[in-house]
Amino acid sequence: MKLLAFETVTSEGKRRHLGALVEGDADSGQIIDLTSASRALLASQGVGKEESERLTALLCPPSTLGFIEGGGRAREHAEKAVEQVLTQGWDKSPTDEVIRYSASDIKHLPSIIKPPLLRDFMAFEDHLLNVFPKLNRPIPDEWYRRPVYYKGNPSSIGAHRQEIEFPEYAEFLDLEFEFAIVIGKGGANIKVEDATKHIYGYTIYNDFSARAIQSAEMTVGLGPAKGKDFIGAHVLGPVLVTADEIADPYVLNMKCWINGEQWTDGSSAKMQWKFEQMIAYASWNEELQVGEVFGSGTVGDGSGAEQDKVLNPGDVIKLEMTTLGTLENRVVRNTPFIGNLEYPF
Repeated sequence: MKLLAFETVTSEGKRRHLGALVEGDADSGQIIDLTSASRALLASQGVGKEESERLTALLCPPSTLGFIEGGGRAREHAEKAVEQVLTQGWDKSPTDEVIRYSASDIKHLPSIIKPPLLRDFMAFEDHLLNVFPKLNRPIPDEWYRRPVYYKGNPSSIGAHRQEIEFPEYAEFLDLEFEFAIVIGKGGANIKVEDATKHIYGYTIYNDFSARAIQSAEMTVGLGPAKGKDFIGAHVLGPVLVTADEIADPYVLNMKCWINGEQWTDGSSAKMQWKFEQMIAYASWNEELQVGEVFGSGTVGDGSGAEQDKVLNPGDVIKLEMTTLGTLENRVVRNTPFIGNLEYPF
C-alpha cells in the first residue's frame, strides 16, 4: 500500500486526510480516502452510523501515525475498504463524503506528521569519503564500529511540493538526499535478525541543511541544531510505501536533479549500515516507539557539500527513488539574510 497524507479545503475549513494511492503517481494519480472508504464499507455491511464512526476512528483515522498504531487490524480493514471502492465504483460515502481524489487537486502533507522521534544515521561510506577530505579529517574509526545518529526536531517536518524557506541566518542552503523508514512496532533490545518486523514502511527524506551555522554549532562537540531544525527542513514524502511492497530495500536507485541538472546517481545498495542494524543499535537498552523515523544519512553525491555546490532561492530539487516516487521542493527566501551567525537576542 502506498499511503499518501493530504489536505483539502472545505466550507468548514482545512481538513486532513490519509489516502491510498491506487493509480498513477503522487502528482497526478488517483487517491482513495481511507476514512471515507471505511465508512462506506461499514455501511454496506449494515453497521450503524455511531458504530461506523467509532470503528473508523480506530482503524482508519486521517493520520498516518494513528493508522500505523492501529496495526494489522487497521491495515486489513483499509485494504478491504479500498478493494470494495474499486470493485463497486463508489465515489462518495453514505454521508456524502468524497472517497476518490485526484492527486493533482490536493495539498500534500508529510508522510508522517510529528513522529515521536527522528533519528538520522550515516549509512553511506561514499558520502563520508567525499566530505571528510574537504574537512581535512579522516573518517573516524568509530563510524565503522557503530551506526551513529543525531536526533532531529519532529516538528520540523516538511512535505512534497512545500516551499522550504531559508532561515534568516542562512545565506545558502544544502540538501541531503536520504532514504527513511518508519517504525511500525516498538520494542527494546531488538535483534538484527528480528528488526525487519519492526519496519512499517519506506519514504524519501530530504534533510535540508544550513551549513554555516551547522559547522559553527558542531565545533562545540554536539550534533547539529539550528543547522537542521528550521521550519520544514526534514522533508518526508511523497508517499509512505508499506514494507510488503518492497522485496529488497537495498536495490533502489536514488537520483537527484536541481533545476533539471542531475547531481546524484546513487543506490541504496551502497548503504554500509542497514536499517536492521540501526534498529538493533537504537533499541539497545532503549525503547523504540511506533512512528519513529530513521534516516539513512546522505547517499554518495547526495549533497552540494560533496560537490562544492549550494542551493539558492528559487532552486527546485527533485529526489527520485525506485517505487517511492519523486519528492520535489522549491527553496525560497521570504526574510532577509541577517548577515552573520551571532545569536540576535
